[in-house]
Amino acid sequence: QLQLVESGGASVQPGGSLKLSCAASGSPSDYYSIGWFRQAPGKEREGIACISGRNQNTYYTDSMKGRFTISRDNAKNTMYLQMNSLKPEDTALYYCSSRALGISGKGTQVTVSS
Repeated sequence: QLQLVESGGASVQPGGSLKLSCAASGSPSDYYSIGWFRQAPGKEREGIACISGRNQNTYYTDSMKGRFTISRDNAKNTMYLQMNSLKPEDTALYYCSSRALGISGKGTQVTVSS
């Protein structure tokens, strides 16, 4: 059974950095696109970035460019989100999702506060 499991969420101070991971299990192929999303309480879901499978092309929501970097290691079936210069408004549940695989993870909580 295919699954996505996120990890790496934590509480950090403004200006800090975090690297989130999204591990796919169940022997998915290498060629699926996958992305990061986030949702804060009372707010709509936001797309952050996505990355293709074969060529690892990356795409970012305009507001997320500059501080967030998406990457993947197909040998490990794992995708990453490097987040720098975190702000309180980045506080949210971050999760990965793949339309190609038809699955989403349950998310990992990121809290940015002083």
